[in-house]
Amino acid sequence: MEFRTPVTIDKSPFTIAPCERMLFVGSCFADNIGSRFVDDKFRATVNPYGVMYNPASILHTVERYLAATTAEVARTAVFTLGTNRVYILNETGEIVDNCQKRPQRLFTERSLSVDECAEYITKAINMLRERRADVRIVLTVSPIRYAKYGFHGSAVSKATLLLAAEQVAEQTEGCVYFPAYEIVCDELRDYRFYAPDMLHPSQQAVDYIWERFADTFFSNETKAFLSEWQPIKAALNHRPFNPDSAEHRAFLEKTHQKLAALKARYPEMEISKNELETLNTKRVIKTKAYEFS
Repeated sequence: MEFRTPVTIDKSPFTIAPCERMLFVGSCFADNIGSRFVDDKFRATVNPYGVMYNPASILHTVERYLAATTAEVARTAVFTLGTNRVYILNETGEIVDNCQKRPQRLFTERSLSVDECAEYITKAINMLRERRADVRIVLTVSPIRYAKYGFHGSAVSKATLLLAAEQVAEQTEGCVYFPAYEIVCDELRDYRFYAPDMLHPSQQAVDYIWERFADTFFSNETKAFLSEWQPIKAALNHRPFNPDSAEHRAFLEKTHQKLAALKARYPEMEISKNELETLNTKRVIKTKAYEFS
């Protein structure tokens, strides 16, 4: 007997490669998932101008990202839609991304329609494709409920976003919907998968969504890369009882060799300053300093 309702996800028409350049924009759920991609060596930019909850603010981030980016634009962009509620500054009539703790009387709150949400998302996609025609788009709806709207109000907001995401995905080539919202609400509908506030997904839930995302989008090469990277990452995070011992020196040397070999096969992989410091003599042991070209 099955005691849960697994969400069926079709295989993606495109795959994500190892160390791929990616862009994550959206709610705090985008932060949670995006940080996992950063940790696993994807060249991911995650909410570069802060958390953006609504489609209009996602568009604003894409505009600023493109204006500030002179390098290659992301190959895959992930937009996580949090709410259709927006705040309009009365003085200018513009939708603001952050009220910056200014008095509420300065703003008017309203809800975007399905078509308005779809229009903002489509504009963001078109702007990215003006710079990189082959960019792929993954749309998700954040599973985090907004209690301040009331649970009915939150459900109406999510329904609006779901309809907008479906509309854009159906009408846009190279754009797919990933059901993070449905996984949490239908497959993981148990409070043990929630954080103590009973609104945000727990780390276990985020890890499970990551697994489902990987099964949907990762190429075989990406899965092979991650299987090699995971033990190296664990080794770099290891804190020894005796860092000056010969055993630990040998452990670091072996870790360096594995990392160097992986870097040689994937030259686009970026080695962080902290990772170098972990291997470097100045911080850990008195032996040779490690470098990567």
